[in-house]
Amino acid sequence: GGLLFKGNLRGQAAKSYEKITKRMEDRLGDQYKLFILINPEDDKPVAVVVPRKTLQPEITAVPEWFAAGAFGLVTLFTLLLRNVPALQSNLLSTLDNLDLLKDGLPGALVTALVLGVHEISHILVARNAGVKLGLPYFVPSWQIGSFGAITRILNIVPKREDLLKVAAAGPLAGFSFGLVLLLLGFILPPSDGIGVVVDSSVFHESLLAGGIAKLLLGDVLKEGTPISVNPLLIWAWAGLLINAINSIPAGELDGGRISFAIWGRKASSRFTAASIVLLGLSSLFNDVAFYWVALIFFLQRGPIAPLSEEITDPDNKYVALGVTVLLLGLLVCLPYPFPSQVKPLQVFSDTIGYSNQTFTSLVLCC
Repeated sequence: GGLLFKGNLRGQAAKSYEKITKRMEDRLGDQYKLFILINPEDDKPVAVVVPRKTLQPEITAVPEWFAAGAFGLVTLFTLLLRNVPALQSNLLSTLDNLDLLKDGLPGALVTALVLGVHEISHILVARNAGVKLGLPYFVPSWQIGSFGAITRILNIVPKREDLLKVAAAGPLAGFSFGLVLLLLGFILPPSDGIGVVVDSSVFHESLLAGGIAKLLLGDVLKEGTPISVNPLLIWAWAGLLINAINSIPAGELDGGRISFAIWGRKASSRFTAASIVLLGLSSLFNDVAFYWVALIFFLQRGPIAPLSEEITDPDNKYVALGVTVLLLGLLVCLPYPFPSQVKPLQVFSDTIGYSNQTFTSLVLCC
């Protein structure tokens, strides 16, 4: 239980929080925790005081390191499998052809690097912000190799700006690294001289990738003829898509935490509801959206745990970074409407397993 105090908040919320907290500690010690929140009934500030012993994190039956490691191993397998087309058509043959998985190692490694940069950035920024994170649970996906990672926040985040820093750090780093790899994929010729042969219509699937392709490849995209590209382009694109999916403003995804930190709890709940509805509608047409909306609904829909002080808005420079992440997610997912003859994507490389249907599903999912 706890106590709820209503009234008028005089002065700045951050300074008031520090003063009240100091007075409580001087008189009551460290037994109680103060929260300054927004009352959802009238949108006015309220103070909530609860015993600290009620705020201890739950202890799971399975050790966190064991569960995270198990999820990581399965995700590694799906990343490898996603890049071996010969095994995708007959999943049961995988055990008899484990040697073929090595063909998927380059693509799995590139995508895993993008995911790793994402998670490491979360960890580094969280340490500076005084936010304690749990181990990342990487979520395997048969469609794209991985849906990213679920990372719990184990302590109470001081303020919205701290949450924004931590939430935006991962996708911002992941997008940046993935974009560099994507550009290298466009610029560098295939090492074997053939690479991956795709139809130009594949670049319809992403406004970001399509815009870069239009800029670098020019009128080649209008011809509707097969184009040979470095497989690094496809692998980096997969990493960008995973970052974009995690930037959806819903629940406790990075995008959901960003929207909460920028616009507050009420706006965040509306973004979550809208995102789940849109993903639910998309799931009628593709299985990627179905799995993702199920993941959000059962594991990540929130609500986000209360912050110590939720009144003060973040600094504008951090707001700009958060909005940039949300916009990058849209740029990756939205289609690019340049005119060209639409043909199915054909992939002739033995090392790549992405198809036009996969990219279309991902766009609908986002």
